[in-house]
Amino acid sequence: MKIKESRALSFTVVTLVYALCVIVGVGQYGYLPYSTFVNLLIADTAATVCCFIFSLVFKNSSVYDPYWSVAPIVIVIAFAIRDGLTALGVLMLIAVCFWGVRLTANWAYTFKGLCHQDWRYTMLKEKTGKFYPLINFVGIHYVPTLVVYGCMLPVVAVIENKAQINIFSVIFVCVSLFAAIWQGVSDIQMHKFRKNKNGTFIRNGFWKHSRHPNYLGEILMWWGIGLSALCAMPNQWYLIFGAVANTALFLFVSIPMADKRQSRKEGFDLYKRETRMLLPIRRFKK
Repeated sequence: MKIKESRALSFTVVTLVYALCVIVGVGQYGYLPYSTFVNLLIADTAATVCCFIFSLVFKNSSVYDPYWSVAPIVIVIAFAIRDGLTALGVLMLIAVCFWGVRLTANWAYTFKGLCHQDWRYTMLKEKTGKFYPLINFVGIHYVPTLVVYGCMLPVVAVIENKAQINIFSVIFVCVSLFAAIWQGVSDIQMHKFRKNKNGTFIRNGFWKHSRHPNYLGEILMWWGIGLSALCAMPNQWYLIFGAVANTALFLFVSIPMADKRQSRKEGFDLYKRETRMLLPIRRFKK
């Protein structure tokens, strides 16, 4: 309880947990004899299981929260060290690391300690009861890991195949960088809103006409990466599936859950009618 109630101690523990996850994942990868994609999937799974074990130890599934942004940084740097980088690989490394460091910093800023768990996990535990351990591993830990894995395959393929740069690849990497900046600004605007508490719903900045501009940034980030790889290696069309899965996760899971929680607030129906789900485009009254 002393560790969980201390933000500093909790942060230290989570950092050590992720250091161990990196060791487990990288170490596992080094001993695998299969193809790159299969080896990466197994190593990613091993690291996720390691993280899951500690979420059970601390009875807090939010131990997994940084995995979404930390794992891609580790993966892209590991493959860059192993295989070297072309110009396109350098651009992708910059995009992924910028996105990952920024998102991890946002998690660190909002991290309250291991005494706090994401409201979505608590809700799932209350709803699923005795089935929660299964939901915890599959839904909270492994499905997001698979999505992140899918999103990173284009980067891995570009690095391993030493794909060459072209104008369209550059354009889509720029889309990813723009998306990461967009997401970062959205998060900052939300932090200021929560600090000032000047209204029920945020209605300014990127949030003026969009209920989830931060999610829009996340979706665009991986479409940019996927399409950039596809432009460089058009025969590897399956690399786009990660972006598709990521989009589906937000459209059918994350956004509905967030909107359902917001719907408890007075005035949500009007807010929803006046504000688009993702695109920051003014919705005109009929």
